[in-house]
This record gives sequence, structure tokens and C-alpha cells, in this order.
Amino acid sequence: MKLSPRDANAFFARPDPRAAGLLIFGEDAMRVALKRQDVVANIVGAGAEEEMRLTRMSGGDLRREPALLLDAIKAQGFFPGPRAVLVEEATDGLAKIFDAALADWREGDAQIVATAGQLTARSALRKLFEGAKNAYSAALYNDPPSRGEIEAELGRAGLAEVGQDAMATLEALARDLTPGDFRQTLEKIALYKFEDSAPLSVDEVMLNAPVSIEADIDDIFHVLAEGRSAEIAPLMQRLSAQGVAPVTLLIMGMRHFRALYAITSAPGGASQGIARLRPPIFGPRRDRMLRQAQSWTPVKLETALEVLMDTDLSLRSAGQRAPAMALVERAFVRLAYIARL
Repeated sequence: MKLSPRDANAFFARPDPRAAGLLIFGEDAMRVALKRQDVVANIVGAGAEEEMRLTRMSGGDLRREPALLLDAIKAQGFFPGPRAVLVEEATDGLAKIFDAALADWREGDAQIVATAGQLTARSALRKLFEGAKNAYSAALYNDPPSRGEIEAELGRAGLAEVGQDAMATLEALARDLTPGDFRQTLEKIALYKFEDSAPLSVDEVMLNAPVSIEADIDDIFHVLAEGRSAEIAPLMQRLSAQGVAPVTLLIMGMRHFRALYAITSAPGGASQGIARLRPPIFGPRRDRMLRQAQSWTPVKLETALEVLMDTDLSLRSAGQRAPAMALVERAFVRLAYIARL
């Protein structure tokens, strides 16, 4: 049976004990691994490994010894409780082995949890689990987690009180980070908020968010748009040390100032302009760009974009001999000056 994303999340949280098997597949290996970890924990509960109620094997193990799967499903443990068999890196070549195991499965046997990479609609393994009456198939896509999924992760991390702005910031982080990094960030926040009953704030989220090159790049454009020229040189040195290319800075700079132009020139005002931006801007970055838009007019932004485009053309010129990063820094100083006009 094929599970929709919404039904899949419900199944992961409360697996059906009458289901013989579940196939989880997707392009993102970390996303698949996290969901597999959750569903296995919800099937067998705590202490399953110590009590030998969880059997692990790989697709390679099954190819060498096809009887392993059925033996593990039927094996009786010394400890009471639900049992599961985890098969990682399953492939289409194992479809017949899974077919036989599902056909021979009876209630009380160990449940099968199989994981795989990206599978096409013609995949034999995918067709088997989708077509079986006693098994389920769940595809994981690289979409940002929904608000419900984020709330479930917050609950798992022990974070009960989350402010509205903090939630918007977490949603923005969930779009930018990998699933594993996002879960680790929530665990870090939970430790930071241990025995603190106050609602989670935006500052506390950002304090525990991973530091990245992208964050530094965002910082430089905020500095320019806010006219803080004294901070340009240190940030440029840090970005240069991280290996950020001058052309990359110009491209991202034009993106930032085009967004400001769209905000300031919108017929319905800045709030209408920022609401129309795609991709949308959330959290503290949204508030910051709205404040920046108050200091810029469409005419000033047109001048800023001309400075960036002229610098980009200079960098691409065959006769250009000046250091590229120095040219970009000079252009950025001009932008900070324009911001103060």
C-alpha cells in the first residue's frame, strides 16, 4: 500500500502492528535514515537491541544468504515484546526474497523495515510493497519539513513553549539545513533551554543555529544595506579565508538588492512587496530587510545595482589586472556610502 506524505508521518509515529513490512525510500540518505530510526523505535520500543528483538542486515547480506530474512522474521526471542527486522540498502534484485517473506508473514512475526535509495515508479521493490495488502511503501522527498513535522521534532527534543517568531525562524532553518543538522540543532536548543520554562525566543534559536559560510555572506549584505562601512573589511577577510569567490559575492549581492528593490517599489508598500517575494523570506531576516527598505529608495537601489553590475563586468574583462576581491570590496564600500545618503 502506498502512503501519502501525511499518512506516512502518521504511520511512522504509530506503526500498525498488523503490517508485515514497510519500505522507506528516497534520494536523501540522511532523511531516510532518520525516518527509519523513528519508525523502528516506535515498533520495538526501548531496549530492543539489548533484548535481541531487533535484527539488522544489509541488502548485501541478503544477496549472499536469501534465507536470512525469513529466518529472522520467524525466530523466537528470549524476551517478550514486538520484534523487527531492519534491511538497509535494499534493491530491486531482492524483490523476490521480500515477496516470499511477506507471503509467509503471520501476525506475531517480526515486522520488516526496509530502506532504499531513490526508486522509480517501475521499481520491482517499490511495486511489491505498494501492491501488497499487508505492507506499506513511503517515499521521502527533499521538500522542507511541514509545520507539523517541525512541531513533532520539537516535542521529541522536549521543547514545549515556542514563540511565534521563534517558530517562523525554525521553519526558515528547516529549509536551509539538512534533516540531520536540523535535528541536531533542536537537540542543542533543548539542552540550552533545560529547566527554562520561558518560551523559546528568536535570539535563542539563532544562538544555537549552525554557523555557516552562507550566514557570513548574508551578514555582509546586511552590513552594506545598513551603511555600516567599518564592518566591511573584517567580513571580507573572513569570506576570502573561507574561499568564497568574488563573483559569488556579486551575484548574491545583486540578489539581495533586487529583493530590496522589489520591496521598496511594490504598489502596496513594503509589507506587500516582501510578501510577494519568491522564495519567501521569514523570521528575523524578514524584519531586518523591512527595516533596510526604509533607508533605500528605488532610485538609490538602481544606483547600487549599477555599481554591482559594473564591478561584475570589470571582473570578467580580459584586461582586468587589479585583485578581484579588492574590486568587490571597493564596490561594497560605495554601497554602504549610498545607504547613508
